[in-house]
Amino acid sequence: MDREFIERLLNAVAAGEKSPAEAAETLKDLPYRDMGFANVDRHRALRCGAAEVVFGGGKTPEQAARIMEELASTNANVLCTRASEEMYEAVKRRLPDARHEPTARMILLRRDTARRGGAGVAVVSAGAADMPVAEEAALTAEFYGSAVLRVYDVGVAGLHRLLDRIPDIRAMNAIVAVAGMEGALASVVGGLVDKPVFAVPTSVGYGASLGGLAALFAMLNGCSLGVSVLNIDNGFGAGYLAAMIDRMAAPRAEGE
Repeated sequence: MDREFIERLLNAVAAGEKSPAEAAETLKDLPYRDMGFANVDRHRALRCGAAEVVFGGGKTPEQAARIMEELASTNANVLCTRASEEMYEAVKRRLPDARHEPTARMILLRRDTARRGGAGVAVVSAGAADMPVAEEAALTAEFYGSAVLRVYDVGVAGLHRLLDRIPDIRAMNAIVAVAGMEGALASVVGGLVDKPVFAVPTSVGYGASLGGLAALFAMLNGCSLGVSVLNIDNGFGAGYLAAMIDRMAAPRAEGE
């Protein structure tokens, strides 16, 4: 049914009955694909500017692979988060050009590697233990076309490490600050830059960190302006938002 719908629409454009812009608007409402175990939104990119992302958690390797294959039929780039090695083995049988990033627990199919951002995104992390979440944010921002500056292991226990990199961080269009323990890094960064900061608390820490709640509450109660707080361990959400800001800040080509 989808193919017949598209063929009718294309014929209408060819006959001059619809303009290309009208056809593009119509495609925004094209139906999802019912796969039995999932309803795949194949045309989310037309509405939201980015394709549906597969959340690997709770899915079998075969389910994740089938959804990625379906999305790849209409999108050049497809992303799966919280992916296991077993999922990657299933995906690469269907999509051999997909790659696995085990630290970030991601599978990426990226056939369109064009830059779409501006100055780029800085991903700043407090400690080496925060790297899985930081890398999820960094790889997400890169997936959506931003250049990424990685500034890792610069937490407040050795603040001079961060201060040395502030000029580089300030040059970016958006900053992701990733920290566990007491989560102080986000407030410090927010007080030193004039760009939006997306704070990500991680579940790293001893017992009183309460699985990241201590860092989350500290970030929510921070006094630095321009800091928005994501959910615990949500590197993907922060990377996506930072890339969106980077694209919005990018200079527009003449005629756009």
